[in-house]
Amino acid sequence: MHKALDFFGIIPYTQTMGYFKRGFTLLLIITSVFFSVGCSQSAPEIMHGSIFLTVYEGEEGQNEERYSFFVLPRDDDGFGDLAELDLYNDNAGLSWKMTDADWVSYTDNGDTWIGTRAIAMSDNASLPRGLFRAVIIDKGGERSEKTFSFDAPAVLPYAFPKFNWMPDTRTYKIESQYPENILLCYDEGGNFLSELPVLIMEGNLNSLGLPPKAQAVELWARDSEQSISALSKMVRVR
Repeated sequence: MHKALDFFGIIPYTQTMGYFKRGFTLLLIITSVFFSVGCSQSAPEIMHGSIFLTVYEGEEGQNEERYSFFVLPRDDDGFGDLAELDLYNDNAGLSWKMTDADWVSYTDNGDTWIGTRAIAMSDNASLPRGLFRAVIIDKGGERSEKTFSFDAPAVLPYAFPKFNWMPDTRTYKIESQYPENILLCYDEGGNFLSELPVLIMEGNLNSLGLPPKAQAVELWARDSEQSISALSKMVRVR
């Protein structure tokens, strides 16, 4: 289990009536499928939100889907008044629920976003597409919601990317059809160090420009326009 960030593996509440916590690493948050709502003086608001699909390399070709789901909330009573954030897919009869003890947050240009990078199905089946509802609730029970659509392809249009490492020659070869390719770098303890855009698809280790403390990498290949990406397994290079 990586140590870089704390992730909550949130499986459908309607299937488990509880939470299942799971760790894995993905640093970058890409905001897409934006939506907004009007102002309200008493209820919290969802100013913007995003869903982004990442497919993780599983065992024996059984890859796993995860949604990153984040919203930019507003509450006139302060950020600490927020209590719950829910995501619903009514057509599939599924919901994912987070409290202020469960969600993760990050700040971008002074704005605080809350959500999770690990929305999943309990059996690692494919996640539903289509219409979703985001619902935010404050500690006084006031709420607001917004319906939006996320229509990532059921089958990704690209082959799963690969980071091939040849330790004898200390060379690598990246196989990826995605328009964007990034290496996530980790130290000896599995702690995240930095992200590194891939400029050269094959060569020797020095050509990657890895941080001095980097011992292992993951290849994160993405298509931001379609809000999809794939993350390969960690490979030790030092």
